[in-house]
Amino acid sequence: MLPKTINIERAGRCCPQLAGDEAYRRFCRPDLSQHLSPQQVVLQDRARVHLAKARWFTVPSVVGDIQAYEYAPAGQSNGRDVLLVHGWTSEAAFMSAFVEPLRQKGFRVVAFDFPAHGFSSGRQANLIDCAQALYAVAKAAGPFDFVISHSLGGVVVLMVADGAAPIPEAVPFNRFVLIATPNKLSDFTRDFARHLNLSRAGRKAFERHLERIGHRTLESVTSARYLRSVGQPALVVHARDDAQVPFSDAEAIVAACPEAQFLPVDQFGHAGVIFAPPVVRAVREYLLEG
Repeated sequence: MLPKTINIERAGRCCPQLAGDEAYRRFCRPDLSQHLSPQQVVLQDRARVHLAKARWFTVPSVVGDIQAYEYAPAGQSNGRDVLLVHGWTSEAAFMSAFVEPLRQKGFRVVAFDFPAHGFSSGRQANLIDCAQALYAVAKAAGPFDFVISHSLGGVVVLMVADGAAPIPEAVPFNRFVLIATPNKLSDFTRDFARHLNLSRAGRKAFERHLERIGHRTLESVTSARYLRSVGQPALVVHARDDAQVPFSDAEAIVAACPEAQFLPVDQFGHAGVIFAPPVVRAVREYLLEG
């Protein structure tokens, strides 16, 4: 393993495989992400207050113990269950704005922390690890009628709903809510490689790691393709001022999927969109229609 202080740009020119190995190591460490908020600890402590209302339970999985949270309906149950799925460098607590509005309408709500996130075990994770964790929670605490996801969590949800290897089987959902979801995983990895100033050869070595664990090419991992394959209704929510995932990604997903509805919003950015009252209300109404 290369030391953390290595000049990865220089290593990419002379030893692209080693540079790709180090890039992969960093990619799998949420605590090393360039997208972490400078106020991450403060924000997470505030968000975790909402976990006090949940029943905490642990789900064993092939990628370690997954911490999950169950919120019972407030009053009479409507018989429908919702799974909340957070994004990379986030955790279940950050999805809490949806909990109370859904509980008040009779929904049972379950959330969980990806591996190496929140209170789940581990210090590193990749997209497949997150998919394996979601699969384990869905089998242990489901079935779920609906799923609400944010950012890369949406890609994970669609991979699990598609059910291709190495996921054991497809997990069905009746409706999807995809908030600030990237379309092409390859765009995300190229942005990461540019951030590290990886050479072309170093980037290829890094991407080969992802294709090996994913049992698929990066170019084949697109939200539009998965959603079209699953064939279920979806609400796609995206802020025009999202600085992390381009607004055009949402447009591409909706254009490729006849069952998708589009909710474009303004001035909420990438993270703020999951706390925005108009978004929470629209999501609740969409699920009540399902």
